[in-house]
Amino acid sequence: MEASSAALLRAQSLFMSDHQSVVSLNLFVALLCGCIVTGHLLEENRWMNESITALLIGLCTGIIILLVSGMKSSHLLVFSEDLFFIYLLPPIIFNAGFQVKKKQFFRNFSTIMLFGAVGTLISCAVISLGVILFFKKIGIDSLDIGDFLAIGAIFAATDSVCTLQVLNQDETPLLYSLVFGEGVVNDATSVVLFNALQSFDLNHMDPKITLHFIGNFLYLFFTSTMLGVLTGLLSAYIIKKLYFGRHSTDREVALMILMAYLSYTMAELFYLSGILTVFFCGIVMSHYTWHNVTESSRVTTKHAFATLSFITETFIFLYVGMDALDIEKWRFVSNRPGTSIAISGVLLALVLVGRAAFVFPLSFLSNLGKKNPSERISFRQQVIIWWAGLMRGAVSMALAYNKFTSAGHTHVRDNAIMITSTITVVLFSTMVFGLMTKPLIRLLLPQPKHGAGTSFSDPSTPKSLVNSLLGGERDSEGELLLPEISRPDGLRALLTTPTSTVHCYWRKFDDAFMRPVFGGRGFVPFVPGSPTRRSES
Repeated sequence: MEASSAALLRAQSLFMSDHQSVVSLNLFVALLCGCIVTGHLLEENRWMNESITALLIGLCTGIIILLVSGMKSSHLLVFSEDLFFIYLLPPIIFNAGFQVKKKQFFRNFSTIMLFGAVGTLISCAVISLGVILFFKKIGIDSLDIGDFLAIGAIFAATDSVCTLQVLNQDETPLLYSLVFGEGVVNDATSVVLFNALQSFDLNHMDPKITLHFIGNFLYLFFTSTMLGVLTGLLSAYIIKKLYFGRHSTDREVALMILMAYLSYTMAELFYLSGILTVFFCGIVMSHYTWHNVTESSRVTTKHAFATLSFITETFIFLYVGMDALDIEKWRFVSNRPGTSIAISGVLLALVLVGRAAFVFPLSFLSNLGKKNPSERISFRQQVIIWWAGLMRGAVSMALAYNKFTSAGHTHVRDNAIMITSTITVVLFSTMVFGLMTKPLIRLLLPQPKHGAGTSFSDPSTPKSLVNSLLGGERDSEGELLLPEISRPDGLRALLTTPTSTVHCYWRKFDDAFMRPVFGGRGFVPFVPGSPTRRSES
């Protein structure tokens, strides 16, 4: 009887737990719907955007749950870095690569890599040096050199979602490309740097270990990128050769989605950067795979990837807002609130200084190599680029949880202070800096009156399915074909116009070798009902 009673109690407990999970899930889905509706109603608001709206709704919900539970709990779900990195981040990064205007992105590739890779390292160094100098004076003395460097990597990770929601890819292509590209490369660099720091004994540094660290960092960067490119090419080749669309467009869409996610999971399996892998997989898929599927599959994938990205972005901000009021984390620092406030203030100041330490000097270096004034970064644009990277978000939260907690909880005072300080920095930077983003951009970059011929859309990307109404013949990348200007050949051309020369050689190589094998715009063989049916008619 006792055994049967115990089994019955366990079954009832399991049923109650399952029911509680269902209730939590229902409430969370309802909150997501509320975020979407509220974001739509506030779309024209001068200050608000959907990220801040989701964060505020999450905070308000957390306060209500905290009051209802008698100050015991404020969250429906516990923030998990595994949930974030494995399920929530891949759709966002893949859609970023899938929708990017490739020509504009690669035209500014050198500047993007300067900001995203070199700039992140500079920011990490400045923040790490700052916390080494100030933290012990404040009273944080249990952290070692590895922890200080990890803090630098954590707070070097930007979150430019708020700014990208305001910038227009057609009206400010240079600025959008730089902010967007730097954000993706920055996140990848921060995660790679954080993981590399975790795997080394930094208490015994010598030149050999330093060289090994740099080599490991470069290896992760290059290998992750190549894995994404190869996965994207494989998907293009399979769909081009087998052409699933003649029987089922559903299989085409399913294969693209699964291959994209496979690139991310393979990167994680081999301890690479899944962010870089899935981003370049998205770029390759949009360049080759997307042109090999039927028209209905093109429309479906374009909206499916964008919708998944939008939902996960909203989910993350709602999730962070609710988890920020978790009473268990704040209980550890309740007896020393001044210390937590001081650390948060120091970290915010270091974020501001670390960002400025590379944006303005690297912009100056980038402008030195630009002969065309229109391609140079103006001071006002530099200010916006600096501002765009001041927000800290879910990547910083996830890395902080990974470093300073175990299964979402911590029982060490200094670690708890680091978690609460990270939450404070994320909330303050997103709310204050995010709220001021729209007014700042309108002040520094007043929008000109729209007129014909002010912007072009790039038909080679899934973002644009309809050709521009402007006249003029276009090439396969959607650029207007202008009269040929004689340019020097060979090494002299590479030195005088490096970006244009590299692009020219790449286009020749792409048309001669890549597209005939992997398909793409204008290189898909005729199959009844295929995407090329219109050009053959």
